[in-house]
Amino acid sequence: MPDVRGRVRGPVIAAGVLLLLAFVLLPPARAAPPRDTETGETGRIGGIDRTGGIDGTGGSAEPAPAVSGAVPTPETAAGELAESIATYDVVLALGTDGVLRVRETITYDFDETGGHGIVRHVPFRRGDRLYEVRDIRTSSSTGAPSRVKTMRLLNDVQISVGGRQREVRGRQAYVIEYEVARAFTPRADHDALVWDAIGTSWDVPIRNAAVRVEAPVPLRHVTCDAGTRGATTRCLRDRDGPYAVDFIQRTLAPREGMKIRVRLPKRAIAVQPPLYVPPRWAGGWPGTALLALSLGMVALLPRRPAPRRRAGPVLAAAGALLVAADAGDEVAAHGLWAFSMGDRCLAGLALMIVGAGVVCVHRFRAV
Repeated sequence: MPDVRGRVRGPVIAAGVLLLLAFVLLPPARAAPPRDTETGETGRIGGIDRTGGIDGTGGSAEPAPAVSGAVPTPETAAGELAESIATYDVVLALGTDGVLRVRETITYDFDETGGHGIVRHVPFRRGDRLYEVRDIRTSSSTGAPSRVKTMRLLNDVQISVGGRQREVRGRQAYVIEYEVARAFTPRADHDALVWDAIGTSWDVPIRNAAVRVEAPVPLRHVTCDAGTRGATTRCLRDRDGPYAVDFIQRTLAPREGMKIRVRLPKRAIAVQPPLYVPPRWAGGWPGTALLALSLGMVALLPRRPAPRRRAGPVLAAAGALLVAADAGDEVAAHGLWAFSMGDRCLAGLALMIVGAGVVCVHRFRAV
């Protein structure tokens, strides 16, 4: 299949350059001096001199008094410090079909203000690597509402468990089950799995966490690190078995996780090939240069006669078409989450920025 995108990229970027140059060469509109509607004098509006003075005296107006008020910080908000996760138990079952099956049991302590449930963020994209998060199920052993709603947000699948109609307080237990396909990475002499068992998106501390790794073959190379990126410590290895290993960790601070690393022998399980997509920023030097050029043009707009008024909407519309063209093929093929900013998108953003700058300059000068 011919690379249509590669063939049109050059002409599209060239068109963007020509449009920006045309903007620079457009004959500017002549700006009439401001006229006061009360006195008919130019250079003054409403008795205020354009030079910054009031009534032509050259003085300056007194600044408005600052508004002060105490704003509560998250640390001082009522009851927030009491909210925490009492226990977080995870079972990672490595299937022979290469699918990671996860069961999370979360015992959550709500404060006196209560809540409507919990939100778990499971990654489906890390860099240019994609994971397939599917078959999500939830329940509650304490009778709390366990209706599940999922949403793909940025790089994570947001799993909301609870109900907006009913508020819960005290200690509640939730169970979240899901599958992750394409989580293993094939290597030359082994197959590897790297997975954060509890994630790093929790805003509350976790008092006790436990992760159990189960496999269909003996586990000889399994490790666990707890903490944040760049500041980790080895988890305590609780129990070892030929086909299961348990790790425990106490007193995890907010945003701290437990990263599990597993190495399996080749052909021990059927590993699906990883799925990759272009990174979010996929533009080269032409698109980046156009974007930088547009920002420089916008900075110079207030210091020079503005181009014609119609140039702004025309440039903005042309830029929007370029962005839509760049996003269309990726979104149609892989969904909204696969969109990356290529050269066409950057050129479109450049045109939209310059167009919006022209429109804003005309509006401000019309005031």
